[in-house]
Amino acid sequence: MTAPKLTSFAAPQGGVQGLSGGRAGPADNYILRLADTCLIWSHRLSEWCGHAPVLEEDIALANTALDLLGQARALLSHVGDEDRLAYLREEREFLNVTLAELPNGDFAFTVLRNFVLSSWALLMWQRLATSSDEHLSAIAGKAVKEARYHREHAADWVVRLGDGTEESARRMASALERLWPYCAELFDADETDREASASGLGPAWSALAEAWRADVSAVLDDAAMALPADSAFRSDGKRGRHSEHMGRLLAEMQYLHRAFPGGVW
Repeated sequence: MTAPKLTSFAAPQGGVQGLSGGRAGPADNYILRLADTCLIWSHRLSEWCGHAPVLEEDIALANTALDLLGQARALLSHVGDEDRLAYLREEREFLNVTLAELPNGDFAFTVLRNFVLSSWALLMWQRLATSSDEHLSAIAGKAVKEARYHREHAADWVVRLGDGTEESARRMASALERLWPYCAELFDADETDREASASGLGPAWSALAEAWRADVSAVLDDAAMALPADSAFRSDGKRGRHSEHMGRLLAEMQYLHRAFPGGVW
């Protein structure tokens, strides 16, 4: 089944809560897609705190979540009020890829999602380090170091589990089958991408596909796994059309701020 697509993101009547100027232009949308992906991915990883299979990995996942949250904050602050953008937008205003919002599943799914997203994020940050937007370039300069570690850490786990026991290999195969159809969204091109590329703001996401596929293929090969066949399915979270899981995630993430507006520690 192919998910329906929106040609562009349109803010609801009254504008976006917390966005400078109220209305989202192509440059804002481009940055929000990355910011929201980092934010929602961070929230999912934070759910592992206290539940990871070993203490070291519990700490590693929590630290990765904090890195991603820091990246999200820097990006959101660049386009508006970070708190209002994180806690007061509605579901359709979030532009994260759908893969980031899917439930954690078992450890195999989380590890594999971390790897495919970290591989993509590393490529993205490397390209954004030369952005025409000096502030965005500075954010990327720090984030690329974090993304490199995230990618290496996740890749090690993919190989360990994929080429491990019969049970771990089975779980990794199941995780790959589940998440692979959502990966195509990482490289769908649209007008937002084309304008960002033309202005020098950042790369069209589609321009990262070849390098990402080569990286993922090499790690899966080391893990005794193979790339699945591509699917016709297309998720559309980065245009505001989310899975059924997004509303529940936001209800949890935004509850405290909405219940006690203006509250401080």
